[in-house]
Amino acid sequence: MAETTEQTPHTRTASYLAEPSEVRRVLLLYSGGLDTSVMLKWIADEYEADVVTLTVNLGQPGEDYAAVEAKARQIGAVECHTIDAREEFAHDFVLPAIKANALYGGGYPLFTALGRPLIAKLAVDVARRTGCDTIAHGCTGKGNDQVRIEATIATLAPELKVIAPVRGWQMGREEEMEYARKHGIPLKTGTEIQPYSIDDNLWGRSSEGRWIEDLDHAPDDDVFQLVTPPERAPDEPQVVHVGFERGVPVSLDGESLGLVDLLERISDVGCRHGVGIVDHIEDRIVGLKVRDIYEVPAAAIVLLAHQELEKLVGTIHQNQFKPGLERQWAYLVYAGLWWEPLRGDLDAFMQRVNEQVTGTIGVKLFKGSARVVTRSSPNAVYDQSLASFAESGGLFSQQASPGFIELWSLQSRMAHQLRERNQASGG
Repeated sequence: MAETTEQTPHTRTASYLAEPSEVRRVLLLYSGGLDTSVMLKWIADEYEADVVTLTVNLGQPGEDYAAVEAKARQIGAVECHTIDAREEFAHDFVLPAIKANALYGGGYPLFTALGRPLIAKLAVDVARRTGCDTIAHGCTGKGNDQVRIEATIATLAPELKVIAPVRGWQMGREEEMEYARKHGIPLKTGTEIQPYSIDDNLWGRSSEGRWIEDLDHAPDDDVFQLVTPPERAPDEPQVVHVGFERGVPVSLDGESLGLVDLLERISDVGCRHGVGIVDHIEDRIVGLKVRDIYEVPAAAIVLLAHQELEKLVGTIHQNQFKPGLERQWAYLVYAGLWWEPLRGDLDAFMQRVNEQVTGTIGVKLFKGSARVVTRSSPNAVYDQSLASFAESGGLFSQQASPGFIELWSLQSRMAHQLRERNQASGG
């Protein structure tokens, strides 16, 4: 290990970072991929520590968790833990994001940002339960996830230390694979070298690396492993009806579903119709501006439907005020501050507004587009007879409009006339 030890500084730059002498038993956030598999062996040797692994299921498609545990044990883990956290993720993290219509930078629905504080919280729980003194993760020094995970650990468990080997060592992909071969770490032929860096859960999927960093390069089709490229989507549109009760998605096309099942079902439909591709330029927390390719079919449909229903039941003042708070909510989550008290305060407002968000929205899906086509709610601030040009009377008197216009425009008219008069007199 001398070659990697020499490349790995152990200078403590934050109070929660572990000194080698403090590390005896490590809880490793383990995905089963190349990075974390190399980390497992490296930590055990470098720190002469026992390594306990934690793998968290947030709805990643196609994952074999039994195989992940078996691989960890083969490499040398003394304990392996796998937690199915899909329900907690959906209800305690994704649902607040839906009620907040949460998008960062106008396009990113925060699926990774929502998952990291939950993963870190579970890591704290398992670390304490298994007697670990340190938590290890595989984040790099250029990404946002290091902030989200370490801020959560430092907030919830100041007694625990953190190590982040990938941030310190200088091994690239080829060096990691050579290290794996040298130390008998099993590699999945053909799948271990991914053309893209992938992260996914039931709320979305991201891809980074390769040509994505080249802004002049249009997306290659091989990046889309979740959503059908729109040009290959069905030639016939499909209308889906998403039902909500008090801001919670509860049904799809009239069928009542639990939240996890509903999100997975909507994702499948959206994928089929090419919905949810986002090619996004993003300002990271650490100061970089990056390009990401996102596949977010469930978020693209559910957020659209929720926002439209909320607009239908809200007053003009609510609908103008809430988006500013939504941007603040999304920024706090993106920036890794899930446990910031302000986010809880904002949640209370979002919850209050969503008490009225009950109804059904019809969304037409066609070759990559999602468009609202029908709306219904018992709480709609809408009266068809008042909106109709063919009817008058009742609560709305068209004859009262001129008096309203005169009063409504009074200050603006006076200000304009004063400016005109001053300009004419050279004042």
